[in-house]
Parts: sequence; C-alpha cells; structure tokens
Amino acid sequence: MSTLFIGVMSGTSLDGVDAVMVDFASGCKVLGHQALPFPEDLKQTLLDLNQSGFNELHHAALATNALVKVYAHAIELLLAHVGLPASSVRAVGAHGQTVRHQPSLHDGTGYTLQLNNPSLLAELSGIPVVADFRSKDVAAGGQGAPLVPAFHQYVWGGQASTTVVLNLGGMANLTILGEDNSVMGFDCGPGNVLLDMWCQQHLGQAFDAQGAWGASGQSSAALVSSLLTEPFFELPPPKSTGRDVFHADWLKHHLLSFSDLAAADVQASLAELTACSASSAINTYATTAEQVWVCGGGAYNVHLMMLLQSLLPQLKVAPTDEIGLPPLQVEAAAFAWLARQTVLGLPGNLPAVTGAKGLRILGGIYPA
Repeated sequence: MSTLFIGVMSGTSLDGVDAVMVDFASGCKVLGHQALPFPEDLKQTLLDLNQSGFNELHHAALATNALVKVYAHAIELLLAHVGLPASSVRAVGAHGQTVRHQPSLHDGTGYTLQLNNPSLLAELSGIPVVADFRSKDVAAGGQGAPLVPAFHQYVWGGQASTTVVLNLGGMANLTILGEDNSVMGFDCGPGNVLLDMWCQQHLGQAFDAQGAWGASGQSSAALVSSLLTEPFFELPPPKSTGRDVFHADWLKHHLLSFSDLAAADVQASLAELTACSASSAINTYATTAEQVWVCGGGAYNVHLMMLLQSLLPQLKVAPTDEIGLPPLQVEAAAFAWLARQTVLGLPGNLPAVTGAKGLRILGGIYPA
C-alpha cells in the first residue's frame, strides 16, 4: 500500500492553504509543498462566519464549497509539481477551516466547528479524504486541540534534552518534548491573528512583512499589561483558544484607555503580547529546555523572533528549518500524519495534551 499522504491546512490566520505531500515509508519526507492564498471575498466571508450573522448556515455552506475548491486546486498543483497521479496517494488529511471552537462549554461537552466538505474534496481530487479530526477528542472530554504535538513527538521526540516547538500560526501553541519521552502541549495565546488584523486595518496589507512595522513602533507596557489580564492566560493546561477569545472587539475593548497610541505602537504592543505570553508559558512549563524551534508564519516575523530571543536569553530560538521541516510545512505535514494514523486505525490524540479520557482514532474517512 502507498505510504504517500497529503496534508491540507488552512489556519486561524486565514492567509490561505498549505498542501504538502509526505512519504512516511521511513520517517517523514516532504516531497512537495504548494501554497495558495484565499480570494479576498472568501477570506472575508470566513472571517465573518466566526461570529453569528444573518442566514449564516446558507453562507457557511457556500463558503465551505468555495473553500474546498481552493483545497482541491492546491492538491492538483501539488500533484503536478511532484509529477505523481492522484492514484499514488493513500489519503488526504484535510483539517477544514475553524470558525468556532468552544470545547467543554455550554452543555459540558461543547463543540468545535471546522467548515469542510470532505465528500466534495474526495470527488474533486479523486483521493480518499480524512477529515473532522477534532470532534472525536472533544466527544471524549478533550479540547480537540492542539493535535500537532503528537506529530511533533513522531518527528522530533527522543532528544537528549527537553525540546520546545512553538507554532506561531493565527494562535500560538506549544509542544514540550521531554527527554523522558513525555509530551505536553497547549495553546498559549494569540500568534499572528491580532497582528494581521491590525496590519490589515491600518496598512491594508495582509500581514506585517518581517515585522518591520511593529519594529518601527514603541511597545506600551501599560497596554501589554492590560491585554495580559485576559483570564485565558492564567488557565492551566490542557487549554485551547481561537478567535472566540482573541478577536477585534476584544482588542477594541482594551484600546479604549489607549486612544492616544499610534497605530505602529499598538502593533509593537501586540507583538510583545505574543512574545510575552509564549515566553511566560515556556519559562513555566519547560524549565529544562535548551532550544525553542518555531514554526508557522510567525517564524518569518523577524521582529517577533527577536523579541522571543530577548525574553528567552537562556534558550536558542530558531525556525524549524534547522531540524528538517520549513515552518510553513509543519502543520500541513501534521495533518498528513494524522490522516495516516486514521487510515491505519491508530490513535492521533495525546490525552496528556488535550485532556481527553484516552487515546482515540480521530476523524472520518471519505472514499474517493
């Protein structure tokens, strides 16, 4: 049977889709990577769907179809790039687009909702699709996130010292790989979501390239202190978060007392928030670590990386390129691995990370 799997990932940052083909014949070898941006109208619709609105079920259904067509196009381009037919791929792991994430809330079970139409993706791609990874973990009492620490353990576990992997996507999440083969992981706060939102609002750009705009401002210690009063930061792991907590109105509320701050100073403060919340979690839960490997789009934010290094002077802070996977390939490769786990009938979650009652086989399989 084929050892080739494709992972498709579109994260909270809403910047687009990453698709990678991975060969798991021996370890984890990425054969190709394709990235596609979202059309602006689709990006705005997906952003709007993070909050309730008029006729949202109808809009969500149509946005889902449009989303999956971007997924399918990314897969088509990826197959052409590596020069392989769809029939050579065992399955696609498609996470979907998270629009609500409220595990354990409301009725004690809560829910996590990712827009996806795996039946349509299987039809368009001609490849079996594995999807809906998070719901099973939530049903078992877990957070449903983060799921990537299990993959981090697979590719980077067993080191001689404690290793930290920091994913700076829309949200920031940590994986702590102990030298005793233990694994801890949790969301530690916002990653790029507020930075991108503020940059879009004031510069009309999707993101702050290399963090240059944030670096031009002066961080406000008072604003950062206000932002850090968010109760989420004080919650013990396991914990996960999303735009349900860190959104435009949340930031607007905190800025009411800081109307005199220049926009660049707010951007500098938001970078400080991401760096402070991540470094605080690392200093609390990874006291014996020697290095922090950074993945996700935030790994290319030079200003943010410098802030992290200044707050963690005892550690080496570097992008995951140095340990074999470029930052923008890690999460997509993780969902290729999760698809493999499901197809092989193996668990994909780590109860110590998500808080689930036990190991679970995640997701459902949709035949081609």
